Amino acid sequence: MANIIEEILKLIPQKDKISDTSFEGANIILYTKDKDFFLNNQSMIKGIVDTIKKRIELRPDPAITMDVEKAEKKINEILPKESGIGNILFDPQRSRVIIEVEKPGVAIGKDGELLREIRKQCLWVPVIRRLPALRSKIIENIRAVLYQHSDERRKFLDKVGHRVYDGWMRTKKEEWIRLTYLGGARQVGRSCLFLQTPESRILLDCGVNVAASDQNAYPYLDAPEFKIEDLDAIIISHAHLDHCGIVPFLFKMGYRGPVYMTAPTRDIAALLALDYIGVAFKQAKSGIFDVNDVKEMVKHTICLDYGEVTDITPDIRITFYNAGHILGSSLVHLHVGNGLHNLVYTGDLKCIATRLLDPADTRFPRLETLMIESTYGGKDNILKPRLEAEATVIQAARETLEAGGKVLIPVLGVGRAQELILIMNEAMETGKVPHCPIYAQGMVWDVTAIHTAYPDFLGRDLRKSIFHNDKNPFLSPNLRRVGSRKEQDEIIKQDSPCIIIATSGMLTGGPSVEYFKQMCDDPKNTLLFVSYVGEGTLGRRIQEGERRIVLTDGERPEELNIKMRIHIESSLSGHAGRTELMRYIQNLQPRPKKVIVNHGEQSRCLDLASSIHKVNRIETEAPKNLETIRIR
Repeated sequence: MANIIEEILKLIPQKDKISDTSFEGANIILYTKDKDFFLNNQSMIKGIVDTIKKRIELRPDPAITMDVEKAEKKINEILPKESGIGNILFDPQRSRVIIEVEKPGVAIGKDGELLREIRKQCLWVPVIRRLPALRSKIIENIRAVLYQHSDERRKFLDKVGHRVYDGWMRTKKEEWIRLTYLGGARQVGRSCLFLQTPESRILLDCGVNVAASDQNAYPYLDAPEFKIEDLDAIIISHAHLDHCGIVPFLFKMGYRGPVYMTAPTRDIAALLALDYIGVAFKQAKSGIFDVNDVKEMVKHTICLDYGEVTDITPDIRITFYNAGHILGSSLVHLHVGNGLHNLVYTGDLKCIATRLLDPADTRFPRLETLMIESTYGGKDNILKPRLEAEATVIQAARETLEAGGKVLIPVLGVGRAQELILIMNEAMETGKVPHCPIYAQGMVWDVTAIHTAYPDFLGRDLRKSIFHNDKNPFLSPNLRRVGSRKEQDEIIKQDSPCIIIATSGMLTGGPSVEYFKQMCDDPKNTLLFVSYVGEGTLGRRIQEGERRIVLTDGERPEELNIKMRIHIESSLSGHAGRTELMRYIQNLQPRPKKVIVNHGEQSRCLDLASSIHKVNRIETEAPKNLETIRIR
């Protein structure tokens, strides 16, 4: 197919009605100045989609769309008040209007009738988005970036499409796949995999090791084979800093290509990046990127839903599947070449259902090579049954609260934080723990708000509770926001018991450290660990038994004597344990021919790789950083 646009136009009887064409990534957009042609030819477009096997959309040319003020008024007349209309944002260069509502189903109408009415009367393409049930100004600002740069974004998306389709015209003389680990091999932190083919240069994740010194914190972006000017695309599996934290830095260094992720991952990744800047500022450190770099990242994201297939270069096609780890986390399926090879990169995954999410997907159309995490892949990393782990956490909280103490739970901000909110709120409703405030510190609150904006990405039972029972546990009166240092100090000073959920989970910085410093000398209080804690961090030192700690982050050393109770419950982790990982390999359909083990401490990577080989007779590798693997 030498020119896909020409091929599509050949299939349109009235191609003179098409005023313009463009790409939006791998999607093809046709514009028309003819109102009747726009309103009455959607079925024809669907037929062409079935033939071409690419996403094609017919839109009104911006020249015929209704005036923005009139269109906004008309939209408010068409949509019922009970839909809960919030922001109405116009994207004039692309003839789209984004309508944020509390109840998308009401706004869409029966069989989409209200959307059709907006198209008919306003000649805009309506896109319905859910308003977060918890409002967050910072989330609104992140989303606004996309619509404040409409013209720039249209040009960017068109450029991406040309990169995908223009490459089809080049003759391929050879086919091979190389994978180089720039980070995340035999370690947890700074995950960054560099995938190369004769045609493409792709990064799978680009994170930071927040627990390491500066020289060991970042991926090996100075590796000779990696040149940022040749990079075609970045794919982000999920929004934890060890997988996405350095992406804004790539934009600081001049990258202007696409970043593929799910929509909740985009929002959370931007939020975490802004928080990373804030933490560096509070620690009097110079950040390696700034707010403008975060904006560039957001402007260059292309968001995909689970199961949505898209070409990202001439020879690589990707599909995201649910990874079960955190909101929006993805297993990345890559189809390379014309059937040459299929890979799945798990990022981080959870293989059982949790209160928050469904388990990781196991079925793929094709699969030859699997790249799997091993955070809890060692032979001793056997996690308790989920309900048993929840029961021990509830018991620790009950004992502390009944004694008049406070429970401090350091978290990563996304994932465990929201699951703990669900667990503790239900425990209060069922009388398992006394009623008390559950304080969500700053970023934890904002990330929780993002969860309320994307209920379709939540687990089946939680979705059912929200959609059918109209019961959203994130709106519980027990949950309260902590938005300032003054509020934080007031919580610590008060005598009444409470639960505090704050970042960071490894006690490497953030409000959790401030809470800890002021709470650690009271034996009534409890420090409750529920997330992975990296080697060398303050959290790991406490877990290993240190009770006299000297902190040196301030102007002078600060000595702390820990008298509060320490409780560790790693079985609530969002990572799969050893048993889960082994079972996951066996449940995969189809079974991979090769497994590459990464994202784990060295002994765990090696042990898991050895066990997978022995049990399944599958070829395995546990590469080191800067090692290159020839996959094909």
